[in-house]
Amino acid sequence: MRLVVGYLATPSGEDGLALGAQLARSLGAQLDICMVLPPDRTVPARVPAEAGFDDILAGRAQRWLDEAKSSVPSDIDVTVHLSFHESFAQGILDEVTRLDAQAIVVGAAGDGLLGRHSVGSVSTELLHSAHVPLCLAPRGYRHSSAKKIREVTCALGTRVGADVLLRTAVRTSKRMETPLRLVSLVELDPHHHLRDHRDTSESVRERAVAHAQSTLDEAKSALPEDFPVSVMIADGSSVESAVRKLDWQDGDLVMVGSSRLAQPRRLFLGSTAAKMLRVLPVPMVVVPKQEFPNSE
Repeated sequence: MRLVVGYLATPSGEDGLALGAQLARSLGAQLDICMVLPPDRTVPARVPAEAGFDDILAGRAQRWLDEAKSSVPSDIDVTVHLSFHESFAQGILDEVTRLDAQAIVVGAAGDGLLGRHSVGSVSTELLHSAHVPLCLAPRGYRHSSAKKIREVTCALGTRVGADVLLRTAVRTSKRMETPLRLVSLVELDPHHHLRDHRDTSESVRERAVAHAQSTLDEAKSALPEDFPVSVMIADGSSVESAVRKLDWQDGDLVMVGSSRLAQPRRLFLGSTAAKMLRVLPVPMVVVPKQEFPNSE
């Protein structure tokens, strides 16, 4: 199994690299650190004294990659790659195809000031075009002290694609040997989510509880009898307030499904996931709504 880290020598890039190392160790995967430069540049064996700006940049990029590689713990198999494309995101996707990687890891933040995940332009483009799961590290994740993923939380809904998300979360938890927590988020704002005038907040919540129980039963059927799996309902006046009610610890990971608006085998962040992203203190993995190859 291979994981591609879309790397930049920035704080956000370091966040993504830290998450990539955690995931690689937890999954027993190889880590491929990839940096993309604009085309028409070559990587010189050494930068001449009179080198032009392009050669200097390419040489510096290779040194950044070497430094990134040296920062990864020695127990992780890691390789670095420098490629060229007008679009950083498309260059990363090309590397995913070339390396037959199973996921992309990036720092989500655009180095802005608002929210844990202030999604940058590269993350946004990948969220509209990636064909494999995209792992987003929140701002400051480079300071995480967790060596491995501690628990996988799967945020399940009722729309098409939830079955794929559940299978992916179950498979991931099995491989990582971590507990699995199934979560149903309930927004109790009657102006948005009550189905008709007879509904109440309690009736909406009761339906969510029933749905969560059915997903728990389905998850259990795919797991060993003693596999640690739990279910939780989080409700609030908004998705954000519901997310804040959940207990989060360093090393936790959230998995969500791609929006129903996504093209086949592509990602698209839905409105609920986007709201979650604003307040999540832990990494989020967005899963395509159709199955992807399960390489070992």
